[in-house]
Amino acid sequence: MTPRFSDNLRNPSGKTSSMTDRTAPKDLAGGLAVLAIAILYYLFIGDIAESSLADDVGAGGLPRILAFVLAGFGVVLVARAIIEGALARAPKPIVATAPSRDDDPIAPLPRALGFLGFGAAYVVLVPIIGYLPAIALLIGAIALFEGAAANWKTALIAAGGAVGYWAIFVKLLGVRQPSGWFF
Repeated sequence: MTPRFSDNLRNPSGKTSSMTDRTAPKDLAGGLAVLAIAILYYLFIGDIAESSLADDVGAGGLPRILAFVLAGFGVVLVARAIIEGALARAPKPIVATAPSRDDDPIAPLPRALGFLGFGAAYVVLVPIIGYLPAIALLIGAIALFEGAAANWKTALIAAGGAVGYWAIFVKLLGVRQPSGWFF
């Protein structure tokens, strides 16, 4: 029997859709929506009144930069969707692989509930143990949840990430973080 073109798109489990097949249309729609929002945002920037206290950049300077950055993200999403769509349609050899969490259509719900649980635990823990330990526990727990090994490297990355977030938000941006009973 001669192989059909669609046989090249099947993965070992016999399914014809892959993660790329499902995400490319979403990326295209999302990218176009982000581009539309960026254009509307840029058009409304003209309504910002100029002040006699304005500097060289002016009151609309930062919003213009944000509009261009947003448009850039939209272009990246659209380009990614086009490239992934083209790659998904290209014939692929059949490769035997072990089933992954992405092949299970029910897996996104428990994963989403897991992340929701982490967020809820973080909100409960922050006023008790403080920002730094709570964010370190959050980073470590998510890393373990996503399959990282439970070793000193994961703990070091969690602690370093917590210090990094603290430095960015508290020291650099001046955003006060909640202090807990202990820290």
